[in-house]
Amino acid sequence: VQLQASGGGLVQAGGSLRLSCAASGGTFSNYAMGWFRQAPGKEREIVASVNWSGGSTYHADSVKGRFTISRDNAENTVYLQMSSLKPEDTAVYYCAGRPRGPGRSYEYWGQGTQVTVSS
Repeated sequence: VQLQASGGGLVQAGGSLRLSCAASGGTFSNYAMGWFRQAPGKEREIVASVNWSGGSTYHADSVKGRFTISRDNAENTVYLQMSSLKPEDTAVYYCAGRPRGPGRSYEYWGQGTQVTVSS
């Protein structure tokens, strides 16, 4: 499966952005999806994830209440709605797909989209 992330940009603190990740080349509902981010000089961290159906989600404590992950299997797209953005949210954001099944990891990655939050 190929993943194409989009929607990043420059926004002031307190603003909002919606990231999108379009999937192609596979059966989208066969994958759990996640959003990760990596800031300069820091390790990549998971931001949010959603199971194959959209019925179960996870949000990191650092974004809980501000970010919301969702997916539209009919459109083969996963979203990350980001609100109340802070300068510390500045990072490259990546979407990733994890095939269904025990012991699987995130095997498919998008190219990343830059999010910059100015103070």
